[in-house]
Amino acid sequence: MATLLHCVLSRTWGQSMILDVYVEETLVKVEIPAEVLTQGNEFFDLMDRDMDKGWRMGPQYVEHPDTTQRAQIAAWKMLTAIDTENRKLLALLAGYIVTRIPTTSAVRIVTDGDLSNIEIVQG
Repeated sequence: MATLLHCVLSRTWGQSMILDVYVEETLVKVEIPAEVLTQGNEFFDLMDRDMDKGWRMGPQYVEHPDTTQRAQIAAWKMLTAIDTENRKLLALLAGYIVTRIPTTSAVRIVTDGDLSNIEIVQG
């Protein structure tokens, strides 16, 4: 059975951001510290270089993922960070998404293994 993961992005009073991640009935608040947003470029660039090699997005292999597909890949990796309770990685992945697509307002993940079903909601 597929699980729906719904994330809502909101700004806090400071420069950090909060990404609310809903996995079924469970809420995970992901704080994206200001340092991640301003100093995470090395990690974000490393992710981009890794994805430059192409990526399997479910049944299809994408040789050159576009910006949205890269955000979908990062969102998929968030599931592992949530499962392992790796809050630092979770913040970095959320930071990657919002720095690459600044208009992101939400992320919806269906865990059916097809990354193209992940929706990056903007607005």
